[in-house]
Amino acid sequence: MNLKITVNGEKKQFDIEPNEMLIDVLRREGYKSVKKGCNMADCGTCTVLKDGKAVLSCKVFAASVEGCEITTVEALGQNGPLHDIQQVFVDESAFQCGFCAPGIIMNTMEFMDDIQQRENKVVPVSEIKNRLNGNLCRCTGYEAQLSALKKLVVKYGGEVEDE
Repeated sequence: MNLKITVNGEKKQFDIEPNEMLIDVLRREGYKSVKKGCNMADCGTCTVLKDGKAVLSCKVFAASVEGCEITTVEALGQNGPLHDIQQVFVDESAFQCGFCAPGIIMNTMEFMDDIQQRENKVVPVSEIKNRLNGNLCRCTGYEAQLSALKKLVVKYGGEVEDE
């Protein structure tokens, strides 16, 4: 079966099996930032953007993304400075082992896009914490990640509302 998609801005064509999951195709094709953690849609490490929306690639059949735009962490900060989302996470020391980083960064990209498109840009801390749900991190305790997300909300034109 032939799959035609755009990955990180480049048109691609892959031979796939009808039952193959998107994570397996992406990893086979060299997109190693897409991590295979639980393989049950519980940990968030396999998160990619599909047409700008965060999806768990371990539960998406590759054939279902025909014609879609897929974005992985490889699209960010290649051969140059880090993307500002990546840089804030580095500045806040938000990752230790880094296994969860790609999934959290992809979810954050969707979140920042959402904030920029809102009319009401006041973001309660509870919403920021909700954005971390579904992203398992065994190292950090999430405090540095929460701090990074708060800074990014402001950087992307929002205002953080403490509750």
